[in-house]
Amino acid sequence: MSTLKTIQQSIAAELERLNRRIRDQLGSSNPLMETVVDTYLRTKGKQIRPIVVLLTAKLLGSVNDKVISAAAAVELLHNASLIHDDVVDNSKLRRSKPTINAIWDNHIAVLVGDFFVSSAMQCAIATADIRIIDALCYLGKLLSLGELDQIYNARYHHLTEEAYFRTINYKTASLFVACAQMGAYAVGANDADRVKLVDFAELLGLCFQIRDDIYDYFDDPSIGKPTANDLREGKITLPLLHVLNSKDCPMHKEMNELSRKEELTEEEIAQLTTYAIENGGIDYAYSKMQELREKAVKILDDLPKNEASSDLARLFDAVIAK
Repeated sequence: MSTLKTIQQSIAAELERLNRRIRDQLGSSNPLMETVVDTYLRTKGKQIRPIVVLLTAKLLGSVNDKVISAAAAVELLHNASLIHDDVVDNSKLRRSKPTINAIWDNHIAVLVGDFFVSSAMQCAIATADIRIIDALCYLGKLLSLGELDQIYNARYHHLTEEAYFRTINYKTASLFVACAQMGAYAVGANDADRVKLVDFAELLGLCFQIRDDIYDYFDDPSIGKPTANDLREGKITLPLLHVLNSKDCPMHKEMNELSRKEELTEEEIAQLTTYAIENGGIDYAYSKMQELREKAVKILDDLPKNEASSDLARLFDAVIAK
């Protein structure tokens, strides 16, 4: 059994409550919406983000209805962002399954995404905690800014690690931060413990995105997205970014000039991908993930010790290994 499945099994009852809450929230009288939602929920993914909400709550208290509503809110907003991203990117696959825009069209996908956003807000409001509502609203802003940052960096070739980490902090780590905040608020945790969990969650989110970016350099049908898709969209992620900024790498000038082309051919994309792999870009990205993990484990050392703290540490390992 994988590490993630072991964690999911340990909170199976809570996850069942979460998924029932999500399904109830997405209910409607519209037959087309019901069909789209039913299709979408069959491929709901690993639910790592709401798992962070649940584990945070279990670490600092216990899982109550407020926690379930908070976890549902963040999962619904996350899925709304994925639905809208698929429209923006014209993606035809998500988790190895056809996207909503591929099955129906962009018009319906945008409306379904909006429906998910509104449903997320209703779940947050159900907690009757203005801090949770504020965290969800702020998250929505950061997700939008993260996507715009990514587009800006690609368009104007801002090839620095600082720009990269700021972008993934907004577009990915912000989700994990919101999960920790909302879970802590939902159980009435003290500010000191909440801040520590937020710091842990930020490191986990950064690691998650780096690991996801590594996938783009290898052909693995199980991932459910095309290899080198980031480069096709003009996005330069950490493995390639590192070697482009390493002046001792061979053909440094030529590869930097190539990476700045407005459009790349498939041959040029393959050339840059190989360049990143052969010059240690993947190894560098793994080393960064290990650095993040070491910092995260130290944070957990200062928090209560129980099954949830062990699961949070294992969750970090599951992200790196997945």
